[in-house]
Amino acid sequence: MKELVNSLKGDKVIWAFVALLALFSFMPVFSASSNLAYMRHGSGNTFTYLLKHAAQVSVGFFILYKIHKVPYHYFKTISKILLPVVWGLLLYTLLKGTIIDGANASRWIQIPFIGITFQTSTLASIVLYVFVARYLSKKRETPITFQNSLWELWTPVFVTLIFILPANLSTAALIFSMVIMLVFIGKYPLKYSAIILGAGALGLLFFILVAKAFPDAFPNRVDTWIARIDNFTTDKPDEDEYQIEKAKIAIASGGIYGLGPGKSVQKNFLPQSSSDFIYAIIVEEYGLIGGLLVLGLYLLLLFRFVVAAHKANSLFGKLVVVGLGFPIIFQAMTNMAVAVELLPVTGQTLPLISSGGSSIWMTCIALGIILSVTRKEEEVAQELADQEKRNDALQKLIDKQLQDDEAAELEDYSIVDSANPMNAVLNKK
Repeated sequence: MKELVNSLKGDKVIWAFVALLALFSFMPVFSASSNLAYMRHGSGNTFTYLLKHAAQVSVGFFILYKIHKVPYHYFKTISKILLPVVWGLLLYTLLKGTIIDGANASRWIQIPFIGITFQTSTLASIVLYVFVARYLSKKRETPITFQNSLWELWTPVFVTLIFILPANLSTAALIFSMVIMLVFIGKYPLKYSAIILGAGALGLLFFILVAKAFPDAFPNRVDTWIARIDNFTTDKPDEDEYQIEKAKIAIASGGIYGLGPGKSVQKNFLPQSSSDFIYAIIVEEYGLIGGLLVLGLYLLLLFRFVVAAHKANSLFGKLVVVGLGFPIIFQAMTNMAVAVELLPVTGQTLPLISSGGSSIWMTCIALGIILSVTRKEEEVAQELADQEKRNDALQKLIDKQLQDDEAAELEDYSIVDSANPMNAVLNKK
């Protein structure tokens, strides 16, 4: 075990928080999967879902371990190469994607032969954040101009968002918000950012008008968005309102200390109890204390991301930590806010806790890149410490040699008879 821990490089505190969240996830997933077990198998046996979740987490940590060994500056080139590949995957998902758990949009694709599905927009977001960090960290002889950045930066961003928007507004909005935050931190001119924000708002409005004019092109999507916002503000009864009501009942039932592990009642009524609304089940079973502890872990992880970004020895490293770390925390906060009805239903999972292989794996990829940045910091710090030790050892050798030389000189010129310095010559035979 000690050898395994020693093989983990990078920020050990981030490793610890990620491991805590992953280990904790087994309890609510095991409990909350009973709804799926009844609906799909009629038995209520959740042990299969526990094993599946364990396999997904294990694969995720294997991915995390392998990626954190890769020097993070390699991802500059990788992001540029993968961006067109991601566009192809997003287009395929939009046209022929898979629908899961009754969603009225194609957000997943199925990997041939092994039957595993994953949400391509999560992979696209990781590639895009690294790509934006790469652009902002490039050394330039001339200042950034809007014309050049429009082609080199914003065209890839908007192409990616256009492929995601028709099926997943919340993810597209999250990605756009994180890109705006990233360019702000990267000191992109504010006047250009304001133009891009205005263009993004106009683009969304144009898409809504087109979707309303041609409803067969994007069936149910705009109506779903409008209905969710309308239901959030007016409390009209529908499926989303049903889920929110059950989530609020679960949270209210939990009280301060909770009903106890596995004793949730609302897990039998919440359709997405093990994914989108797992936080409500956590509060029901572990109470306000458990809910605050989970929230605290994410906030501590956010603080550690800030520390890692501050310590990074390059602008690209700083932007990568911010671009990949902050969306994880923002997604977690969004999931919790939906459970307590602070936000409309968005379909965002709770990172590292909700069930679902692709979401866990994509989160682990992002964390692996972040830990790769902190590993480089660790190596640089170790190299500086080793250099200082070598310098100290060399200085000690030099000092010792000087002392030996001085002692030898004193011995050579020692006076045999202090009363008559010529005795050594007069008495010579």
